[in-house]
Amino acid sequence: MRLSDRLKQRGHEADPAAVPPPVQTDSRGEPAAGDGEASAHTPAAPANHRNASRGNGEGAPRTDPKRRLKQRVQEALFSRLGSRMYDSSMSSDELMSFVQAEIAQIVEAEQTPLSETERATLAREVGDDVLGYGPLQTHLDDPDVTEIMATGTDDIYVERKGRLHRTESRFVSEDHLRRVIERIVGEVGRRIDESQPMVDARLPDGSRVNAIIPPLSVDGPALTVRKFAADPYGVDDLVSFGTLTEPVVDLLRACVVGRLNVLVSGGTGTGKTTMLNVLSSFVPNDERIVTIEDAVELQLQQEHVVRLESRPPNIEGSGEITIRDLVRNSLRMRPERIIVGEVRGAEALDMLQAMNTGHDGSLSTVHANAPRDALSRVETMVLMAGMELPIRAIRDQLASALDVIVHLTRLRDGTRRVTQVSEVVGMEGDVITLQDLFTFDFSAGMDSEGYYQGQLQPTGLRPHFGERLAELGVTLPDRAFGEIPVPSSTKVPGV
Repeated sequence: MRLSDRLKQRGHEADPAAVPPPVQTDSRGEPAAGDGEASAHTPAAPANHRNASRGNGEGAPRTDPKRRLKQRVQEALFSRLGSRMYDSSMSSDELMSFVQAEIAQIVEAEQTPLSETERATLAREVGDDVLGYGPLQTHLDDPDVTEIMATGTDDIYVERKGRLHRTESRFVSEDHLRRVIERIVGEVGRRIDESQPMVDARLPDGSRVNAIIPPLSVDGPALTVRKFAADPYGVDDLVSFGTLTEPVVDLLRACVVGRLNVLVSGGTGTGKTTMLNVLSSFVPNDERIVTIEDAVELQLQQEHVVRLESRPPNIEGSGEITIRDLVRNSLRMRPERIIVGEVRGAEALDMLQAMNTGHDGSLSTVHANAPRDALSRVETMVLMAGMELPIRAIRDQLASALDVIVHLTRLRDGTRRVTQVSEVVGMEGDVITLQDLFTFDFSAGMDSEGYYQGQLQPTGLRPHFGERLAELGVTLPDRAFGEIPVPSSTKVPGV
């Protein structure tokens, strides 16, 4: 019987080589996919088993013949390749050609009846497993996928247009998933093992990767990839997505050109790094920029850019270089702009001091639920520096250093929007004063497809930093001030 015919039957009968009659169960003692009720003699699987066959065609049973064939071919290929996989004298194209030739020989030796299409698919998948990122490769190549989440070997989810979808992709085994994780982290000089079971890394294209393995991840290794577009999103893209509006773009462009300090706040996955990329695009091309990140993600297009990346401790526990160390070092590098990818610890104090000592025009991001919360978080992180500064002194530094807070929110419809643009006005007593320049109009409701119809609306308040920008020769268009025109029929007092 052809492999494709056997695959069609996998939802109706178990593999006889793996399941003894008369009870049709899979290798874990569960009913085979498609069987109505389990036999009274069939042992029940634990209710919380993550990789249990779902019986609806979505889960791939471990008795899948295609999966077993793929695993045998993969294991045979690894044994044949040996050290050739790491032969620097072979180009990537030569290595790929060699791998494809070896796969063809192994499949021929298997004597499994496969069509040309099935052979090509098997060769491509095994090639991705050996030289690429396994079942993730297809989704990495898909421009519509923005995030990939592998939860164990059988559950791979992707995000498209802000919504999660479960895929049919599978890892052959837990070892297969571990090899992919180790390949990713090894490419950036990091490691993951039982002594260091979680790691942040990046792919060659800048996509962010987080991996965590047992014993911390109870149900097996978990891998999350946040993709970055090969062509970074620009300001026009964010306007077309509805993330920004033209008046807000005019305001933010003037703030960056006028060397105001801007903080981007928001929750996880709201698009803070993308927004930071867009803001950095407004920096004049003749300025020297130093970027500081935990894992390099920013994609600046200017010519004079120095990129710094922190380093975790080595296996002996030494050699760590923190974000704070890099911020301090950057002050000796004659930067005209300092861009910190994310402030998450004691480096907040050094960043504020830099902003207050002549390094205007700095940009950074912080995790927070609102502009006011962003100030509180930075205040807390300054206290983590161990300097025992009084709260009033910290708030004075905050009010003096920061000029604008841009807050992003991931809405229920999956879209990412700027929901507030706030100005840091100053201090009133012991409280930092904020005023909103633009806020998102939630009152516009949702359309028939469940998407928000609102957009950023001006509050009508004129920013206090307008005069400061004017002194620097930066002018704001009328619409960028957020002024709401008064209808002609409305009588204005005093006129």
